[in-house]
Amino acid sequence: MSTGKIIGREIEQRILQQAVFSKTAEFIAIYGRRRVGKTFLVKEFFAHQICFELIGVHHASFSQQLNNFAVSLGKAIGKGFQTQRPASWQEAFLQLEQYLEAPEQKKKPGKKVIFFDELPWLNTVRSNFIQGLEHFWNSYASGRNDLILVVCGSAASWMIQQIVRAKGGLHNRLTRQIRLMPFSLEETETFLRSIEVSLTRVQMAELYMVMGGIPFYLMQVEPGLSASQTIDALCFSGQGLLRREFDTLFSSLFDESHRHRTVVETLAKKRSGISRNDLLSLSGIPSGGTASLTIEELEESGFIESRIPWGKKSYDLIYRLTDEFSLFHFTWISELGKKNPDAGYWLSRQNSPRRRTWSGYAFENIIIKHVARIKSALGIAVIETTDGPWYSRPNKESGIPGAQIDLLIDRRDATINICEMKFADGPFTIDAKYAGELRSKIDVFKKNTGTRKNVFLTMITTFGLTENDYFRELVQQSLTLEALFKS
Repeated sequence: MSTGKIIGREIEQRILQQAVFSKTAEFIAIYGRRRVGKTFLVKEFFAHQICFELIGVHHASFSQQLNNFAVSLGKAIGKGFQTQRPASWQEAFLQLEQYLEAPEQKKKPGKKVIFFDELPWLNTVRSNFIQGLEHFWNSYASGRNDLILVVCGSAASWMIQQIVRAKGGLHNRLTRQIRLMPFSLEETETFLRSIEVSLTRVQMAELYMVMGGIPFYLMQVEPGLSASQTIDALCFSGQGLLRREFDTLFSSLFDESHRHRTVVETLAKKRSGISRNDLLSLSGIPSGGTASLTIEELEESGFIESRIPWGKKSYDLIYRLTDEFSLFHFTWISELGKKNPDAGYWLSRQNSPRRRTWSGYAFENIIIKHVARIKSALGIAVIETTDGPWYSRPNKESGIPGAQIDLLIDRRDATINICEMKFADGPFTIDAKYAGELRSKIDVFKKNTGTRKNVFLTMITTFGLTENDYFRELVQQSLTLEALFKS
């Protein structure tokens, strides 16, 4: 059972705990993007219950993967035992069965865990690995009520197509599945505290806007450095871990990763989201099965998301970039190429207009990800709601201008929250110009939708709002960054 080192992951731990106490064999698939903590979760939760572990090797040959299996099985048996390399995966799984049938294994109390990590890498061309796994589960493991088979993979789309939605011998064989997501802001705070990093919540949010809630990235944060110093060291120094992370990340996750890169780069320039047709047109990718697979792989891996704008149909779907690090990479890192900027590159851009523009969008992005916290802070967590973006194009005939709302919450209690999100270094002030924009946006929304519901303007800022006449006239609710951290 868990060693107590796991941060957050409460739902996931509950799922794994249910598997431990069940009275049948369990087959669990865990998937999620690279560096999100899948391996750590399995190893820490099951701790001393793992009786065999095999880790796929990226770009290794069929023969190399079988060598790896032989070494792993020898380690599991212990006592310096060396197994002969199997000639096939069928033979490898037979060796695994023989090991599990050994008296010293069968007499161990409780569930025993077999862990295959980076499963897609084990499935090399013409290796018949999946067929071997199918036979192992269906003919042996499923009949042992003391076994838990756990498979992990960072190539989320492969995991879904080959394991979760398998059509062959693994069809409907999974007993549980987990899509492991990045940390929330609250989990990020707990994690940073656990490694003795003491920062204000605003600085934690700045780190999140660059790294997202990826545990491996957050592990690199050093105590005693500000958020800007950390970003400088990790993203802009010649030896910074995240300086060349993007290319490594994508090449390890996706075959033909240039298409995935192009899609993400396109969305980084269209921050409010675009339609599928526009996305493919701007990316230069022909419509068809390859394009659909590329988009699905990016979405299942958590880099992009699709949303249906409020009041629209499913064919009006828009796509937007949601991965914080990818946005930061294409906004700042990629333009540097192989050049190393001067020390303090990021620190020197504290007040640049370009940084303010990026901060604004990145802040909006994390608010949308934490919309459940926003609803809780507004006191509407128990009310049935839908949320999403809304937009309208200018109407020349009626003279009604266009408008865009990045987050709208439609409530069952005849109320709609129009959310405006602003990242600032201090209390945000609504001036005459911005007040005019807000009035226009609300007016356009009411005219275009004909809604009879209450329409509340909700401002979400870092430090709150300056109370002036425009604030009193326009704003019904004001939330700060603190709302994103509270359970």
